[in-house]
Amino acid sequence: MTLTISTLDDISALLARLPEADPAASAAVAAREPRLTKPAGSLGRLEDLSAWMAAWQGRHPPRFDHPVARIFAGNHGVAALGVSAFPAEVTVQMVANFQHGGAAINQLCRTFGIDLDVIALDLDRPTADFTQEPALDPAGFLAAFQSGFDSVPEGADLLVLGEMGIGNTTPAAAIACALHGGDPADWTGRGTGVAGSALTRKIEVVAAGVARHRGLAPLEILRALGGRELVALAGATVAARLRRVPVLLDGYVVTAAVAPLEAARPGALDHCQIGHVSAEPGHRRLVAALGKNPLLDFGLRLGEGSGAALAAGLVKAAVACHTGMATFDEAGVSDQG
Repeated sequence: MTLTISTLDDISALLARLPEADPAASAAVAAREPRLTKPAGSLGRLEDLSAWMAAWQGRHPPRFDHPVARIFAGNHGVAALGVSAFPAEVTVQMVANFQHGGAAINQLCRTFGIDLDVIALDLDRPTADFTQEPALDPAGFLAAFQSGFDSVPEGADLLVLGEMGIGNTTPAAAIACALHGGDPADWTGRGTGVAGSALTRKIEVVAAGVARHRGLAPLEILRALGGRELVALAGATVAARLRRVPVLLDGYVVTAAVAPLEAARPGALDHCQIGHVSAEPGHRRLVAALGKNPLLDFGLRLGEGSGAALAAGLVKAAVACHTGMATFDEAGVSDQG
């Protein structure tokens, strides 16, 4: 499936025709699960995950043969305002580390058999300072969305989404605050480890961005306050839905990047699970606002898709249990108490 996205209206049209969960696959899961050799419901959320995979893959049994991870990297104009403990050039350095296999995400993807691709988006051209103007112009927004959209391969069983971008918890906090309101301080955390006056400065930057771009539609909020990697994450999420690929979202930045889709079209994130709730305080608030229940709560705050990749191990286990366990009839086990 190749689509050229030329306007915001094109994205709105895609959101209007998102496919829903497959009822036949859901019915097949519901028929098989009670026959497996275990007490009903005894595998808890693993049972929910196998049902989710089947429903959004549109097939039964569900598969975990070709999971893929896409990590998008971008640089931000607001990084120059002192919102991060690290300089912007670290984004380029970490992308090189990903490409050489030296990061946490490389180890996790290798562990669970996930195909990893890192997509760097104009790292030599940071977005605009969103306290002064929109982070991206319309053409830049659409190009980033298209990059994410085109990154999702046909035949993938699961999409793990992550990001890299020094300073990008600042746009994440700004997007969450713009969408859901409240005090910017409640949405803004330490990110790479800022504290004291640096954290105060970060909160001020978030507040200034939200105030400057108040009253915009959800996708325009993403353009005004986001960054290329955040927009690409949204594009990949839409493409996954159209291609019937379930999605595991990583932490605060990834969740904030796709939250405008849900605001623009309720149900747009139904094919997504949140892999983990991060140590960023705003992430827990955003997860609650979206009505999601993260799979893990490990105190992670690394980004780069690490929490989502770790949660992919749970999905792999869920699919293995649902598809590999014997039924009572097959095993010759009585299911009568």
